[in-house]
Amino acid sequence: MHGFYQGHTVVNGIINSNSTDVFLLQEHWLTPSSLSLFDSNFPGYFSYGSSAMSKHLENGMLRGRPFGGVMIRKLIKNALRTVTETIYCEERFAIVRITNYFIANVYLPCVGSSDRNLIYEDVLYRRGVTIF
Repeated sequence: MHGFYQGHTVVNGIINSNSTDVFLLQEHWLTPSSLSLFDSNFPGYFSYGSSAMSKHLENGMLRGRPFGGVMIRKLIKNALRTVTETIYCEERFAIVRITNYFIANVYLPCVGSSDRNLIYEDVLYRRGVTIF
């Protein structure tokens, strides 16, 4: 999304021109307290997701630009609510099951991140259970 405020108009455009059932979004840059913006901006959809800034904000005021966030957020059609189950959701990935389908949205750092290999290992082998 390159930030919620930059990306939400594109998402609304796709909603208005297509019959999209599920959106997988990344880089919304919202704080945990702002995630409700998905609820108010995309009627007809519900959401799962997280903010990558939760731990950062626990240490005090946000300095610098906001970052991250992975969403299967507010972007599953309401008609699918009864057949959707959250499997796992945290800072770097969200997994849901919709009927017989498992849908994963995983955010991994790019080449420019100095500790990317550690992050990859942490995400792919979370809590001793292999996710993938």
